[in-house]
Parts: sequence; C-alpha cells; structure tokens
Amino acid sequence: QVQLQESGPGLVKPSQTLSLTCTVSGGSITTNDYYWSWIRQPPGKGLEWMGAIAYSDNTYYSPSLKSRTSISRDTSKNQFTLQLSSVTPEDTAVYYCARSHGGSSWSNWDEYDYWGQGTQVTVSS
Repeated sequence: QVQLQESGPGLVKPSQTLSLTCTVSGGSITTNDYYWSWIRQPPGKGLEWMGAIAYSDNTYYSPSLKSRTSISRDTSKNQFTLQLSSVTPEDTAVYYCARSHGGSSWSNWDEYDYWGQGTQVTVSS
C-alpha cells in the first residue's frame, strides 16, 4: 500500500517561496512509469495540476505556473518537493501530492491512484 504525506508550513507571507515536501512510503519514487504530481485546490474552486516529477527525474510543469514552480526529489529519503516562488493570496489552497501511472493526462484525476491527505497553505501577511 503506497502512502503519501505532505508536510510544510501552513502559513506563508506574500512574495515568499512556498516549500512543501511529499514523503512516500510503500513504494519507490524511482519505480518505472510512475509520475509524482503536485495538485492544489483553492477555496471554492476545482483541482489544479501544478507539475510533476517522473521516475526518470524528468519534470513537467503547468504552463500557467511554470515560471514560479520547481519540483525536485531526494531518492535517499523517497521524497519529492514543491517550491512555488513569489506567492500571493491567490496561492492559498489545499495542496496535494499524488501518484499517476503514465504521464499524459495530468488533469484527468481518474489517472491518479494514490493521494496524500492534503495540507492547507494560507498566504497572508
């Protein structure tokens, strides 16, 4: 059973960089053909795919967030990390990490088989 757990600060000030870590257990983030994504849900809105890191270490980003987003991994800890720079209150959301098999339909939520429980991040001074 694969489990994902998000961790990071719940409050970030505007213009700062948001940093979240997803710790994976029960499976390796380097297993072939699996992709590890960050997805968020602002209050009152739908899910938004932000980006992903592949088993191969390739990264993929949403065009709308690409200039502010960086995803990396630490294979020794079986973790992957999201950094979102220059945050504004519009980045307030519940942030999820999730796994998918195959990397094509990023916003097809049926493609994701495991999700973290989500972590609330509020951007406010």
